[in-house]
Order: sequence, then C-alpha cells, then structure tokens
Amino acid sequence: MARLRRKACIALFLFTLFIFGTMMGLRTLKPSDGFSDLAPGLELLPMIGGKMDRRSVSSDGTASPGQARPPGSNAKAVLSNTGPEGTIFYDVHIFYYMWYGNPHMDGKYIHWDHILVPHWDPKIASSYPRGKHMPPEDIGSSFYPELNPYSSRDPDVLESHMEQIGASAAGVLVLSWYPPGVADDNGEPAEDLVPAVLDAAYRHNLKVAFHIQPYRGRNDQSVHDNIKYIIDRYGDHGAFYKFTTSTGKSLPLFYIYDSYLTPPESWSEFLTPTGSHSVRGSAYDSVFIALIVEERHKHDILAGGFDGMYTYFASNGFSFGSSHQNWKAIKAFCDGNNLLFIPSVGPGYIDTSIRPWNNHNTRNRVNGRYYETALQAALNVRPEIVTITSFNEWHEGTQIERAVPKKTVTRVYLDYQPHGPDHYLELTRRWAEQFNKEKEQWLM
Repeated sequence: MARLRRKACIALFLFTLFIFGTMMGLRTLKPSDGFSDLAPGLELLPMIGGKMDRRSVSSDGTASPGQARPPGSNAKAVLSNTGPEGTIFYDVHIFYYMWYGNPHMDGKYIHWDHILVPHWDPKIASSYPRGKHMPPEDIGSSFYPELNPYSSRDPDVLESHMEQIGASAAGVLVLSWYPPGVADDNGEPAEDLVPAVLDAAYRHNLKVAFHIQPYRGRNDQSVHDNIKYIIDRYGDHGAFYKFTTSTGKSLPLFYIYDSYLTPPESWSEFLTPTGSHSVRGSAYDSVFIALIVEERHKHDILAGGFDGMYTYFASNGFSFGSSHQNWKAIKAFCDGNNLLFIPSVGPGYIDTSIRPWNNHNTRNRVNGRYYETALQAALNVRPEIVTITSFNEWHEGTQIERAVPKKTVTRVYLDYQPHGPDHYLELTRRWAEQFNKEKEQWLM
C-alpha cells in the first residue's frame, strides 16, 4: 500500500513539473514564433523586398464631391461611416452593374433581353433552346426585381440602389467598367453614367471603386490608359474610393477582371517598379487586384506585380479560387508574399436563364444558409476586405437586390420567400457588423 502511495506521489510530482514547464515555455513564445497568422495586424512593415505593403486598414474619410484628399493626409484611416441607412463599412465591397436598360429610358430593353448563350460543343448546344428573352414578362434572370426590368439610367433606380446598398452596410460599390464607347457583347456603352453613380453614392456616404472588364484589345498599356482616364476624370470626387496602406498612402484600388488573359510578363511592364511604363511611384500608382481562377494564377499574379487577388465567383467549387476549402492556402500564399487576399462571397448561383446547359454550377440559396456559410468561410481566413458577388448581377442569380415573387403564363420565377425582399440585404448587414467586430479582436 505504501509503495502505491509512493508511486502516486512521484507521478503527481512529475505531472506537476510537466505542466509548470509547459506554461513557462508558452510564456516565452513571441507572436512571431508560429502564431503570426493569428495577428495579421502585427505584420505591417513599410517595405518588403522593395515593394510597398498594401495590407492595411482600408478606406478614406469623406470629402465633398470634387474635393481631393492628399495622399497620406489621414493618419488614422476611417473604416466605417454613418450614412442615411445606418453604419456602413468600407472594408465590405459589393460588385455593381450599370448595364441595364428599358424602353422608357433607353428606347429598348438592354440586358434584360439577354440571349440564350449556346454551349461551345455543337452536339450539346443542339439539345438546348436558342434565341433571346422577351421582357418585361420574360427576362434573362431566374429571379424578378422589385423595381421591374429597370434602366440603370433612371435616377430613381440609382437612388433606390444606393439606399439598398447602404441598408446592407457595404460601404464600397465596385462598378463594372468599360472604356468610353465600349460595352459587353449584350450591352450598350454606359461609361457616361459614371458621374451619376458617383453623385448618388456620395449622397449615401458610399464609395465607388472600379472593376475593369475585359474588352477587345485590352492589354497592360490599354489598362494603364484606362487608369489614367479614371483617375484624371473621377479621382477628385468625394465618392472615389481610396485604400489606405500601412505607410499612410491613400491610393485608388482597382479590380481587374479576367486578368489572366494578359500574361504576367506584360502586366509586369505596368505594375513593377522597373517596368517599361511602370505606374509605381507615379501620380497614378494604385492598388491592383487580380482575379484568381486556377491555382497557377497565384504565381502569375505575383510575377505580374499585382497587389492582391480576389475570387469573384459565387459558386463554391466552380474554380480553385472560388472554392472555400482553398482560401486558407491562398491567404497563406498572399501573407507570405505581401499580397492582399480578398475572398468573394455570394448568396447563391443560377445562370440557367442565359446558359441553360450550366445547371451543374447552380448553388441553391437554401433561404440564406449558403450565403452565411460563404461569409463564415471568408471571415475564417481573416481578410482585410470581403467582396460581395453581387448587388445586381441578375443573369447569374447572385444578386442581393430586392426581388419579388412573380408568375407568368410561361414562367415561375424564384424568390426570397419565406423571407421578404430585404432578406439578403439584412443578412449582409448582420455579417458586415460581425466582420468588423471580429476584425477589432484580430488586431488587438
């Protein structure tokens, strides 16, 4: 019996010694000893490998229309603001489209009458209908907008859109942009509408960033020209979005859609300090965010001189970049190479109204649960910015804009029931607030 007690005492002493040693060891660990990923705010260095660190708090304060904010003038960046609809957050960006038209404002329907895109394989294409939609009863979307098939030129529509975006708490709308006189295959040029969007955004304390779309002949030089045009024309507007870097510089931020269409060697001529027509250090220097679709694109994005990457697509599993399970690895790559990682989340995906053969990429909304799962996946990687796909990309069914039930002789549209038209705006606000609460804890 005495022997057992002695053994128990020895075991207890050794266990106590182990616990004490472990606690002392943990106390000596610094944040850099394997825990740096838990505190991204501690890694803000002015320069890494000769390249400016873009990872920092985002957004600038509010200026009046036409009033420029000098670079680096805000020592403490503004992360949020109060608009007519409540607090908004400038680290929540939402993709916005201004390509819609109707007979009242434009003389005809634009985009609502979208064609049924044929499959590239003629054998598969022959199994699906062709033609185009016939608004207003039949539109190129699986959902139906509360504002009906509207025109992006309608001032009342713009005002409603800004009110809805403000209600969602997203502080930056990312405007799909084509150069003057240029449009997508199904639209009409709309660059002349940018001033109205900026003015409407300003009235709601929102900011506007630009989403440079692919167009015929787009390359590094033409994008350089586009950036000059946008900054010269709109850079002094109070709603023009700027991202504040860790060095205090306040720079425009541009998303480059389908950036992989141009090789990294060409981008580097524009985006690296030694490039033949480098923008770095000039009056047009900006934060440039490329699209990651395939895994190999992350290396191309780095080589091209970009400042970060975003994923855009709202269909989890559609691409390497849009797959939630890959975000942790992408974020680690970005952190290791001084790049921003900006995940894109959406409420669902359904584009069969314009690509009837693409139902395998449909993602059911499940009354908002799909959206919340995506938002949680984004917050799990502790990003600087989160993007929402989308406010009003109706063709792909990613919109959070208000939608209503509608039934016609030939169609029954999807809707947000049993919830109301504001359901996804409300979910976005709830998660935007959660994002910013968690962000405060990450940076402590």
